[in-house]
Amino acid sequence: MTTTPLNLRGLKCPLPALRVRKALKGALPGTLFVVECTDPMAAIDIPNLMRETGDAIEHSATQGEILVFHIRKG
Repeated sequence: MTTTPLNLRGLKCPLPALRVRKALKGALPGTLFVVECTDPMAAIDIPNLMRETGDAIEHSATQGEILVFHIRKG
């Protein structure tokens, strides 16, 4: 399985969610994305996006001001 980092630090809403959607669209099932964001709205937008796409957040954490999501393409 492939792990792909997505550094979305400094991007403001709605760009983090849009970039994650684009990355997921072109990915093979089983791909793991490690997404790093600094926009606090990503804590709402990315889980909502996962409900829309059917992909899964396997882990999420906050490291200082950085939100980290481990997203698995379904």
